[in-house]
Amino acid sequence: CYGVSLFHDRKRKLKDKKKIKAGKRKQLRSEMPHKGKSFVRQSQRRYIMSIFEAIINGIVQGLTEFLPVSSSGHLSITQHILGVTDNNLFFNVMLHIGTLFAVCVFYHKLIWRLIKEFFALVKDVFTGKFKWSQMNEERNMIMMLIIGLLPLFLLFVPIPFAGVNGKDLADIWTGQKYFIIVGFALLATSVLLTLGDIKNKKTTLRYKKAGKLRADGAGRRRLKVGDAVVVGLTQCCAAVFPGLSRSGSTLAAGEMRGLNKQKMLDYTFVLAIPSILAAAVLELKDALGAEGGLTGNVSVGAIIAGMLAAAIVGYLSIVLFKWLLKTDKMIVFIAYTAIVGIAVIIISIIEMTTGVNVFTGMPIV
Repeated sequence: CYGVSLFHDRKRKLKDKKKIKAGKRKQLRSEMPHKGKSFVRQSQRRYIMSIFEAIINGIVQGLTEFLPVSSSGHLSITQHILGVTDNNLFFNVMLHIGTLFAVCVFYHKLIWRLIKEFFALVKDVFTGKFKWSQMNEERNMIMMLIIGLLPLFLLFVPIPFAGVNGKDLADIWTGQKYFIIVGFALLATSVLLTLGDIKNKKTTLRYKKAGKLRADGAGRRRLKVGDAVVVGLTQCCAAVFPGLSRSGSTLAAGEMRGLNKQKMLDYTFVLAIPSILAAAVLELKDALGAEGGLTGNVSVGAIIAGMLAAAIVGYLSIVLFKWLLKTDKMIVFIAYTAIVGIAVIIISIIEMTTGVNVFTGMPIV
């Protein structure tokens, strides 16, 4: 009898403990802004990035940094779908480092020639031997890179009556409330790619009739100051509007000015090196003063996984882009950016009406 009563007493205590735990869970959920297990799962997903999510972000960064579809736009889309509202700056820096490594590896021979020529250029400037009209191909590329980078300083000029500069505006427009801007910017990318492709075909036809068509295509192979200024201003706009492709818009700008598309693509990718490096330095500066530590809500393993994914996929995307451009298949990117842009606009209109993220069910903040 004693054993039976002890068994029932233990069973009763276990039931009491379960009731207490259930009561505590119920009380905890009642104190949450959104009740239920779904909120717990969403909170965990919202503040702790897994290795799988880091790899996805790395793949998106690697694909879209160099393909003319906008890396900033697609990262905004990815984070919108995953419900990520806390933008980890250090993680973004490491993704940029991954893509920077990819472009440096792909263009290492050209970069080495430019470095050697730069020191020779500096020597000629100080010895009075430098002549603008007698610049070789490498020196022309160096000077045009310097001129093309100058418009980026406009990002730090305060906008009149707005109280912010271009860089601040870019940070604001990556928020979920401004998701519709990504859609319109992607449509603008599609339009620019279309205009560039039409102009390039006209240039090719003109060169073919004149018997000047070469294996690498038609168009001027030497950039002028006006070309670099236009490309630099276009790159500046792409830095402000998430969804406006930097590589796509600058390529289109060069094509519309009659430049050779392959030469223009090389210039665009090499111009990306200091641009990506500058973006990484600025984000690292902000990350050092961010709350929650340097890595924040992303583990070291996830950061490494994302960076490696960005580097590998970034290299492959450069190879893919050059092949598609050479074989005149830009219609792929024209159609893609138009379709995604329209889809984002439709989703944004629905979300502005309901006030809720379509993918996560969370309120738009």
